[in-house]
Amino acid sequence: MGSLSPVHWAIVLVVVLLLFGSRKLPDMARGLGQSMRILKAESRAMAEDGRPAESGRTTGEGAVSSNATARPAAAPQDPPSAERHAS
Repeated sequence: MGSLSPVHWAIVLVVVLLLFGSRKLPDMARGLGQSMRILKAESRAMAEDGRPAESGRTTGEGAVSSNATARPAAAPQDPPSAERHAS
């Protein structure tokens, strides 16, 4: 009784098609995919924020070293003042 049988899934699919129509379903799936990609990128960025800072990632004046170019573009950069206080 815990899981749905294939007949139940077919009924759910028919109800969804009747409610939303066949034209809106691809747009909804596309939006869901984009949302999942954004969520995944943000969770990676949050995980990187929790890691200790790499040595040589930025200099004291705020110039970015060549090590920082390997980071993903979506990850925010730490302000130089925060690294001075962490040392």
